[in-house]
Amino acid sequence: MNFQLDLIQDKVEFFEAASLKELEKQINSQIEINKGIMMTVHHVSHQMHLDGEGRTFYSAVVHFKLKKD
Repeated sequence: MNFQLDLIQDKVEFFEAASLKELEKQINSQIEINKGIMMTVHHVSHQMHLDGEGRTFYSAVVHFKLKKD
């Protein structure tokens, strides 16, 4: 029986929260988790949206790449 393990090269994750502080907390938590699989942040994109009632909504896309030393 042969086992072949492939490393994840790229990973894109999406986050959403009602506050910027909560969004940052979610992203930082996932960064720590992804360090365990040798991935680092390559790019972050974020947006803020106001709904019809004036409430803010934050979202972010984080692109992780395999850490290469």
